[in-house]
Amino acid sequence: MIIAVVNSKGGVGKTTTSVNLGAALASARRRVLIVDLDSQASASMWLGVQRGRLRPSAASCLLHHFPLLKAIRKTTTPHLDLVTGSIELASADLALGEVPGRELALREMLQTALSEYEVILLDCPPSLSLISVNALVASDGFIVPVVPRFLAVEALVGLLASADIVRTRLESRSRLLGVLLTMVDRQARTSEIRERLRAQYRERVFHTEIGINPAIEAAPAASQPVVTYAPRSAAADAYRRLAGEVLERLRPPRH
Repeated sequence: MIIAVVNSKGGVGKTTTSVNLGAALASARRRVLIVDLDSQASASMWLGVQRGRLRPSAASCLLHHFPLLKAIRKTTTPHLDLVTGSIELASADLALGEVPGRELALREMLQTALSEYEVILLDCPPSLSLISVNALVASDGFIVPVVPRFLAVEALVGLLASADIVRTRLESRSRLLGVLLTMVDRQARTSEIRERLRAQYRERVFHTEIGINPAIEAAPAASQPVVTYAPRSAAADAYRRLAGEVLERLRPPRH
């Protein structure tokens, strides 16, 4: 199962979601692969890869046909593996621009890993670039992290409309698994925005909300997901609950 974590807006928690949801899913001995598709390589550095050691990366596989299985690295979290991001991904739109079937490049790249992993998570860049379109085409479902602030919620409308266009024009099977509220500050006046979002999108919003938590801030410096860095924290518990919701939504509908 391939899941894209996508939003055209930056600073909404895509990488935080990818790393910690991946670790929560892996904690039940599922084999999970995170593919870092962001040129900033934040997920890779969070998981302990130094900037000077990012190659071979997702760009090596996507743009230079490096074998994907040789680019996969183990992380310190059991059952959680990684394909790194790198600065080369910033020029992916230009490099793939004239390639026939350019929207299908990532789907083809991932084929060799499908039998090796139960879940593949795609950490997408903060734009609706060709990389993000590739991720939507390649995935079975996508998650949209959203911060409960006015502009972030307004951007969600455009993103979901664009995802519908991708699904229709490119015959993508990807479906919205859920909108995830992140960086929720319960002391701030965000309840009105959260309620509005839930009223508008109803069951498409995950029940789980990811609150602001010191453990999430500290975990990257320790090169660990929060579920291993602070397993008893409220944040770790939230990601485990999110993993349960994601698995439930991945199940085929009952007839």
